Amino acid sequence: MRFTVVTAFPDFVEAFLSTSVIGRAASSGALSVDVVDLRDYADGDYGQIDDYVFGGGGMLLMAEPLGRAVEAARATSNPYVVYPSPQGAVLHQEMVETLAGKEHLVLICGRYEGVDERFTEAFVDLEVSLGDFVLTGGELPAMVLIDAVARLLPGVVGREEAVEEDSFYRGMLDTPHYTRPALWRGRPVPELLVGGDHGAIGRWRRRQAVERTLRRRPDVVARASMIPYMSHGAYVLILADGEKERELPLLSRACESYGVTRLLWASPSGESRRSAAGSAKTFPSPEKALRWIGAREKKAPFVVGLSRERVEGALHWSQLKRELLEKDLPLAFVLGPTEGETLEIERCDAVLQPIRGGSGDPGSLSSAGLLSVLLDRFFGWR
Repeated sequence: MRFTVVTAFPDFVEAFLSTSVIGRAASSGALSVDVVDLRDYADGDYGQIDDYVFGGGGMLLMAEPLGRAVEAARATSNPYVVYPSPQGAVLHQEMVETLAGKEHLVLICGRYEGVDERFTEAFVDLEVSLGDFVLTGGELPAMVLIDAVARLLPGVVGREEAVEEDSFYRGMLDTPHYTRPALWRGRPVPELLVGGDHGAIGRWRRRQAVERTLRRRPDVVARASMIPYMSHGAYVLILADGEKERELPLLSRACESYGVTRLLWASPSGESRRSAAGSAKTFPSPEKALRWIGAREKKAPFVVGLSRERVEGALHWSQLKRELLEKDLPLAFVLGPTEGETLEIERCDAVLQPIRGGSGDPGSLSSAGLLSVLLDRFFGWR
């Protein structure tokens, strides 16, 4: 992957490359970083790159030198041009991953009041902001972008598994980390971490990631898959009817795609259970299915009903997702009858608000469509 940094202060960026992990990756050939001095594309003996803003307000980088620099980059490739700017979209992990898929990124470092808007309109593909604050120039945001994007590339980070454990990569924040000594100023490392039980350590770290995210950044929970952070299984219980029998292959495929532990099928009809036996574990009643989950998990499941009609006290999916992560219990989603709002089971711990299609009519989505949307919201990976 290639990066081209267009800047009026090339020494600033080159110092970063000479001392950082990213610089070492560039030296090894894992990536390529070209630092372009904007003054090389300016006119006149003084290499003028800025001028006064029309209407007053300070100095501004001129459009022509910037345009020439980008055109020079385009001579050898079709680059994606990014301009770090307070007016841009706020950078997040999904955007970083998208940028990591580009072959060549050109990063434009603004200065003073920024850059001439005509250059932005003509050449820039994406404006990116690090947050709601202003810096003296675009070099620091450019270096942040290079660092965030490059560490996703093979060969840049020594242990590539570490990238997947980072905050936001799987949606949740990272777990707490500790090093020697085991006791520092009266504060011990959690005993479990020095015990050598890697299975228990993995479970502890996943739980710590959940608790830290819920406490510090509950807003990001909606983007995370629950599956890697659950201590127990996730089940889907289908209350059989004619529509669902016809869609059973699609329902089964949705469960498999999203990592559901087991698809369960409840029907009083022996014929219905026999026809579903190849795709689901069958039961004559939903109550028996729930008892089976409890026996298998050694803990009663938290039962969530999905209805096509609004039920008093029904929860929004994002609120329920946070509650489920807090409780850390076995989970059973129950896909209720096609018609009506009653879920024919002895109890539901929570009921979801209806999932509606673009028309607003819940009937516009098939049972397989409803289930796929449900599973993506809870188990989809961002």
